[in-house]
Amino acid sequence: MVGEAAAVGGEGVEECEDHRGGAAGGADHGPGAGRCFAILRRSIEHAQRRDKAARNVALLVTAPEGRPGRPSKALNLEQAKAVLIAARPSRLYAYLVLLLLSGVRTEEARPLTWDHVFLETANGIQPHVAVWRSVRKHGETKTRKSRRTIALPKQVIDVLDEHLRWQKQERASKGTERSPAGRVLTTRFGEPLDAANVRRDFRGILARAARLPGIEITPSEWTPRELRHSFVSLLSDHGIPLETIALLVGHSSQTTTEAVYRKQLRPVITKGAEAMDDIFAEDQEREETGATGEGNAAA
Repeated sequence: MVGEAAAVGGEGVEECEDHRGGAAGGADHGPGAGRCFAILRRSIEHAQRRDKAARNVALLVTAPEGRPGRPSKALNLEQAKAVLIAARPSRLYAYLVLLLLSGVRTEEARPLTWDHVFLETANGIQPHVAVWRSVRKHGETKTRKSRRTIALPKQVIDVLDEHLRWQKQERASKGTERSPAGRVLTTRFGEPLDAANVRRDFRGILARAARLPGIEITPSEWTPRELRHSFVSLLSDHGIPLETIALLVGHSSQTTTEAVYRKQLRPVITKGAEAMDDIFAEDQEREETGATGEGNAAA
């Protein structure tokens, strides 16, 4: 049945996964849950037509109205820079840089191993990271499209290179052997990062960032997941096409990106608005000129 739902839902199933994970800013119920329920109902109907299901049990359920979820949000450029400055002395620095500048999911970054990180150009291929695993069941990424290989910005390369040298020194000082296929991001004891501890430390970093001049951030309102929102927002503000952003974040299509990150994306179809501004600009100028002339006459 899960296979049937995935085959029918496609983008919708992927979107529901993001809603369930909180990436769309929804709560347990509400518009996101209602859409997922509709996808489930249609998927079972499709399975019935193919004699894969005898009864559509989804028809027995009424989707609850629920409550408003925590709004999704993204750091602006100045806030993002402040967070990285505040994170510099922290063990989480490489983790946060990777999330913010490459757009990988938190669940994809935590299990990342060094054999999937390539910090040097080889055979004409620039430095990159192979996002092939996550902390989900069986280590699979969210969808097939989520398995992707993305080039790394120079800042990420430099930070990961420094992180690798530091990790080697730390292991050597403790007399422990470092595996070339070991995890990139670990605790001081070499253990995998725990999501709850990461969230706590991240908010501590945000508190330091909030003390920088001109930076307004309420630490309790943010989670590391929203660095991915910030990645999308910053790229969109920079004029990167939606289809490119969809590829970078591992969505099956830009439709999913639009649905999940609709609050972070800038309007990209601007030609009509720009044309109408030009068309009505002359009339507006004449009205303003006329109003000024009438005012002068009255004076």
